[in-house]
Amino acid sequence: MLDLDQLAALAAVHRRGSFDFAAAALGVTASAISQRIKALEETAGTLLVRRGQPCTATATGLRLIRYHDEVALLERTLLVDLPGLSAGPATLRIAVNADSLATWVVPALAATEGLLFDLVIDEEDVSQDWLKRGEVVAAITSHAGPLQGCDTLPLGRLRFRATASPAYVKRWFPDGPTAEALSRAPAVTFSDKDRLQESWIIRQTGTSARRVLFPSHRIASPQAFLDAALHGLGWSMNPEILVARHLAAGTLVELVPDTHLDVALHWQFTRLAAPALAPVTEAIRRAARNTLVQ
Repeated sequence: MLDLDQLAALAAVHRRGSFDFAAAALGVTASAISQRIKALEETAGTLLVRRGQPCTATATGLRLIRYHDEVALLERTLLVDLPGLSAGPATLRIAVNADSLATWVVPALAATEGLLFDLVIDEEDVSQDWLKRGEVVAAITSHAGPLQGCDTLPLGRLRFRATASPAYVKRWFPDGPTAEALSRAPAVTFSDKDRLQESWIIRQTGTSARRVLFPSHRIASPQAFLDAALHGLGWSMNPEILVARHLAAGTLVELVPDTHLDVALHWQFTRLAAPALAPVTEAIRRAARNTLVQ
């Protein structure tokens, strides 16, 4: 029988990145964390943590972390069904794309009770990978699946528009956003994984190239994306929800009027965690119906 305290220590070290931070999260000493990890590694007969900056779990360690998370969720479901027992808040680790988090996900999470959320922020194109590795129990992803051991529910489409300030458009696109102009005009991208700007350029210019080159600021924040566009730092793909009032006021304009790029989103979760996730699943689906393009 695996020791749940040892499993909790393993999960905390991997997610916090160090033994000291794991100790602080669990309210024990770093020495106690070290002893628990050592004992679990002796039980498993293999290395579970790569010591470094940060510390990370091995493949076997990730499998044990997933087991720990699923057991914790099953325990939470059991305690809720047995009112005589006290159920503390369970922690759900979910992968979410930053644009959804900035526009519609937080109200959905706030609509649930008795849960704590540990959110992993990553692009919708790769958020499913966190689920594959067993590091989260659910993800908002652009992948419809199927993924072994998981269920997928379609949520709708998050609509983006290519926007910039009027002064920026006048300076960089006097003849419109041509392929040549786009190759010179600075854009704003979230990270190296962000393909929205590139996809929009390919669609608008009709290029058949798999990759297009354009200068770009990297800013990992949807709100900063909006601020960058408003202040003329660059053009960017912004969620329509965030820029609608600015477009109406004229403080932002579309690079090409009445164009958009839709990203289909899905709620993907492990079947084993489905009962514990049920309130969150319902809140996510309700918020998506009210916000996303159906």
